[in-house]
Amino acid sequence: MKWNTRVTDLLNIQYPIIQGGLAHLAYAELAAAVSNAGGLGQITAMSLDNPGQLRDEIIKVRSLTDKPFGVNFAIGQHGRPFSEFVKVAIEENVPVVSVTGGNPTPFFQQLEGKDIAKLVLVASKRQAVKAEELGADAVMVVGQEGGGHLGKADIGTFVLIPQVVDAVSIPVIASGGVGDGRGLMAALSFGAEGVEMGTRFIATKECVHASEVYKRALIEGDENGTVVIKRSLGAPARALSNSWTKQILEAETSNVGYEGLKRYISGEANKRYIYDGKVDGGFAWAGQVMGLIQDVPSVKDLIHRMISQGENIRQKWN
Repeated sequence: MKWNTRVTDLLNIQYPIIQGGLAHLAYAELAAAVSNAGGLGQITAMSLDNPGQLRDEIIKVRSLTDKPFGVNFAIGQHGRPFSEFVKVAIEENVPVVSVTGGNPTPFFQQLEGKDIAKLVLVASKRQAVKAEELGADAVMVVGQEGGGHLGKADIGTFVLIPQVVDAVSIPVIASGGVGDGRGLMAALSFGAEGVEMGTRFIATKECVHASEVYKRALIEGDENGTVVIKRSLGAPARALSNSWTKQILEAETSNVGYEGLKRYISGEANKRYIYDGKVDGGFAWAGQVMGLIQDVPSVKDLIHRMISQGENIRQKWN
């Protein structure tokens, strides 16, 4: 069966499946594996120390795949300047870039006139309309089920998707709560033309930077095993529930602000869990889709399994 949508045409990929940016985890090995399996893999730019490291990672991806891939730029409230990183992506002729967590206006200005597909992660209909006005080629719409940073309103992915599909003319990509072929087909039935998955790709063999402790937590936990932190900062984000996130939530009730939370929500605290497996010494992002994760397959097996499930559903619908 063919899986052509405007998303596959835009990104020049076989299947409408995109790997999320995954802070501190989305590097060459994972990105290349997703692209080789027919989806779109991505490198996370702003988790790297400097633009030179991004260039090295792009070169490494190209040594592992000849398929299209993307670079994700997380430009949140307290993020670092990103213009030099974008400059590297332009110089290296990266085919796709995505932007999450901030105002994409300066990002798009830097990319003006470049033959690079631009994706924007949004969490509301209003944000999607604005992204289209600014020049986005497609929007990734994340609902409250997702892992990592979410929208301020607790609206589910499958309520947001049809709203955004009706509001914009560019392709819509569903993000949050998708982990198998059923989620892919559900998203397509609502009018989306692809899916983005983050948490599900962490529990794969090629996500080599994620500790076994982290992957095991995703398998052994369920949809009730996450909490939303950083609401007090206006930047809600879903993480695995543990003693560290309990401390964060307790601190937030005291309105300590960013300075009071900084050591708890830092990249270093994140890496202590996801790299070193220090469950009580840091935190790890995860979406509610962890309730569907039961194994750690190769990326190729995961995507092929999704496509097989999707084809079976298509046959039933026919």
